[in-house]
Amino acid sequence: MNSSDPRIGLGRDLHRLVPGRPFLLGGVRLDADFGEAGHSDGDVLCHAVIDALLGAMGIGDIGEFFPPDDYRWKDACSVDLLKHCVDTWLYPGPWRIVNIDCVVSCEKPAVLPYRAAIRHSLARALGVEDERIFVKGKSGEGLGDIGRGMAVEALAVCLLGRA
Repeated sequence: MNSSDPRIGLGRDLHRLVPGRPFLLGGVRLDADFGEAGHSDGDVLCHAVIDALLGAMGIGDIGEFFPPDDYRWKDACSVDLLKHCVDTWLYPGPWRIVNIDCVVSCEKPAVLPYRAAIRHSLARALGVEDERIFVKGKSGEGLGDIGRGMAVEALAVCLLGRA
């Protein structure tokens, strides 16, 4: 891969945590009594990765392509939305994923026990090797909505290179 013309994208998503919903990160269900509120399945990590990819390609953001007021996306699987972005815009174009680095901030559950499964799930959706994806978990140290266990946030940085 020639990465002499790299493109970088940054994605961020934040969701309130509520009872009665699954807690999903990168398409993996974590063991928790609560999950992300959202129009789709609420997977903050997939949403951040989508925004990072779309930003790196310079074509838009998740809200433009999957608006929260469009009923077609109600309870949509975020991994499917990610695959749609890859199949529709990334791989038909001149770009290939060099790497994606992510940070998930939440009080609980801990991300580390799920890291390998999350990396594998994202890599499979993106059509790359697991080694091109990394995910870190951070706590909110008791500060703000994240620190009080009321929210989860994900950040993703995507590096694309010319194919």
